[in-house]
Amino acid sequence: MLSARPDAKVKAVYDHDRARAEVCARALGAAVVDDPATILKDPDIRGVFVLSETNRHEADVLATSRAKKSVFVEKPLGLGAKDAFKMARSLEKTGVLFMTGYRTRSEGIFNFLREHIRAGSFGKVTRIRYITCHGSGLNGGFAPEHEWMTDPRQAGGGAFLDLGTHALDSLLWLMGEPVVEATAVTGGALSSPSPVRGEEFGEGLLRFAGGAIGSLAASRIDIDQPVRCVISGTKGHAHVVSGRLFFKSQVVAGADGQTPWTDLPTDRPLVFDIFVDALSDRSRNGFITAREAANVCAVQEAMATGARLKRWVKPHLLPPVLSTPYFTDSTRSTLATAGG
Repeated sequence: MLSARPDAKVKAVYDHDRARAEVCARALGAAVVDDPATILKDPDIRGVFVLSETNRHEADVLATSRAKKSVFVEKPLGLGAKDAFKMARSLEKTGVLFMTGYRTRSEGIFNFLREHIRAGSFGKVTRIRYITCHGSGLNGGFAPEHEWMTDPRQAGGGAFLDLGTHALDSLLWLMGEPVVEATAVTGGALSSPSPVRGEEFGEGLLRFAGGAIGSLAASRIDIDQPVRCVISGTKGHAHVVSGRLFFKSQVVAGADGQTPWTDLPTDRPLVFDIFVDALSDRSRNGFITAREAANVCAVQEAMATGARLKRWVKPHLLPPVLSTPYFTDSTRSTLATAGG
């Protein structure tokens, strides 16, 4: 994606695994560096992509933030609340541009649903569910360069954390309310050829401050995922199945829930492109704040604790902020990647 953009040039790649860095650098026409400080001290480099193992995010992000480099961090931001909050506070203090890899916020269907939740088209939302599943844990599992994602010591968990983070961010963003308690149940060790060592699938439960119950599913061993989202309220209902939205509301004309609803906003750019655009000062819209990303990690940690202890757990969250500091200028973007 970066190579296809005329307004961005990748200058350098660092990885603690040099062989992995060399593969990435060849694909990007960039140099390999043996010390990340080389990237952080380079005045030509304005943005860094942190794609390293999750247990390395804290060191990579704090160093990048202190160097006043804008940073895109692959999801999830951290292993849990402690490291994620530390990163969020540093990013807010230095005021650098931040973005992470949650994709739902770019999709027109979900921007429509978020707008109608706030407009009252569902009445009081009572239940909301989001599902994100695929079959990467089947048929041989992960390529060697990605197998670290199955190691909880490096990734923080298995499929429920890695994929569930998408579902959780989607629920928190759609509802716009804090979670007051959370729990989950996870499973694994199926008889498949997958090398997955963490949990392979899971279900989470959330209670929102307004009383709605949220649920999420994540799995690496599903062969299909036709149903993606369900929203139920006292005046409306919606479900997204096979990429189509079915929407019913007592207060929206024509919303009978019988045929696919097609009057939708245009999809926004992917968060990846929004970040690169912002480096060129072409867009400041659609940012996921570091505080939001950190709170996803805090709720994930509460769900994991709930799964282990078999009880509800109250997450400790950072309060929302009204605005996010940015710094951009109109000069050509020069980027670097950190991690594999």
